[in-house]
Amino acid sequence: MKDRFVRVAAVTPEIAVADPAANATEIARWMEECAKQDVKVAVFPELCLSGYTCGDLFLQSSLIWGVEEALSWLLRVSANYDCLFFVGLPWTVNGKLYNCVAALFEGRLVGVVPKKQIPNHGEFSEGRYFAPAFEKTIEVSFPNVLGDPYSVPVGTNLLFTCDNLYGLTIGVQIGEALWGVKSQDEDLIQAGATVILNAAADIETTGKADYRRDLVRLQSAKGVCGYVFANAGEGESTTDLVFSGHNVIAENGRVLAESARFATGITVTEIDLDRIDGDRRRKSTFDAVETDRYTYIPFGYYFLPELELTRTIEPSPFVPKEEEARKKRCEEIVQIQAMGLKTRMKKIGAKKAVVGVSGGLDSTLALLITARAFDLLGLPRNGILAVTMPCFGTTDRTYNNACVMAETLGCELREVNIKAAVKQHFRDIGHELNDLSVTFENAQARERTQVLMDLANKIGGLVIGTGDLSELALGWATYNGDHMSMYGVNGAIPKTLVRHL
Repeated sequence: MKDRFVRVAAVTPEIAVADPAANATEIARWMEECAKQDVKVAVFPELCLSGYTCGDLFLQSSLIWGVEEALSWLLRVSANYDCLFFVGLPWTVNGKLYNCVAALFEGRLVGVVPKKQIPNHGEFSEGRYFAPAFEKTIEVSFPNVLGDPYSVPVGTNLLFTCDNLYGLTIGVQIGEALWGVKSQDEDLIQAGATVILNAAADIETTGKADYRRDLVRLQSAKGVCGYVFANAGEGESTTDLVFSGHNVIAENGRVLAESARFATGITVTEIDLDRIDGDRRRKSTFDAVETDRYTYIPFGYYFLPELELTRTIEPSPFVPKEEEARKKRCEEIVQIQAMGLKTRMKKIGAKKAVVGVSGGLDSTLALLITARAFDLLGLPRNGILAVTMPCFGTTDRTYNNACVMAETLGCELREVNIKAAVKQHFRDIGHELNDLSVTFENAQARERTQVLMDLANKIGGLVIGTGDLSELALGWATYNGDHMSMYGVNGAIPKTLVRHL
């Protein structure tokens, strides 16, 4: 897959309570749809093979046997597709019943994850039917529908690692694990999981959708991972509870895709494994854990297609689209910039500041921030020395803009024409005036920086830097010139945001 994107899906089928055969047929229909859409990882809701609201029917052997038969049939169906499916079901181990998620891959049951946190109160007391997951991973024999029986790992510490798509390691949690004080996925993430799947049956109440969305989004941000939440929906019993089928897929703190509520169907998007990998390298607080207690289950896809992305890539990711949100973002940034400068000036006892103003966006923003910082400090704005330094490329428009800005803000305006100084410098180093190479440009920037630094020394003030994040990141500045200052207020601001600020 190009650029290490993997297509994932959260699927909510319309189920029939306590009818595993019918549910398997419905799940198989959505398996086929996943294959049509080139989905490589798909998760279905909690207990969807039986229905979450079976109540005391969970204690009946006929239901459990029906689930086993339905699972065997689904495994035969999965052999037709190059996708890793995760399906919720009740599963018996050593005489105990567990709320589990089964991993199906190309006709084989590759792992079973039991639920660790079993609610014993509230809307649905699972403790009446299900035992909490055991600590250690065990192997159980499974009657292979395509050949000889084989062993299947069962445990909460399973990680499914793709051999031929670097960075795809999948951890599974079930329902309430997302709401726990210490979420189960935290250890899975630190053990290497880059995508967390949650098979859930979360009831709907007023305001729950926003809370659920925020939990998924924030968990993906905290874990620097992809998070796929599949929720139970249509067909569950509504005697006491309502399930909305609200599915959410998030990555690194951003919701990528979300289903409508009170609906069934498939929610599809792509997870950027390369971005997750890069962000984890940069995050110093992302710690690894001992991996001895984890079981890594390898798998590999037969074919990795080129994907046409369905997720939205924002052309200006730092600039909110909505005007109100943009205004709020800009005001917040300006206040942060001004507070930073205010704190620095207060700590060193500075009462003066020097800003080189060209009439362009960056210097205009720097001057505005300096004026606000002076207001916060209770200092008169005439303590700001705005310096315009015309030279070969200066136009009347930019020159006049700089003058008007300084005068409007009540700053002291000074003009230092640097043409003669730059020409003298060219003569000193033997550079022809008609040679418009990098030397021609950089000499002007370095002369301006010298002027600003010396004036700051003269008045006992700080030179306020004007270069923005985009310029500094791309090297679009003169080394030992305009990339230098005593305090740069725009250093964290991308160019796309400067105009709005």
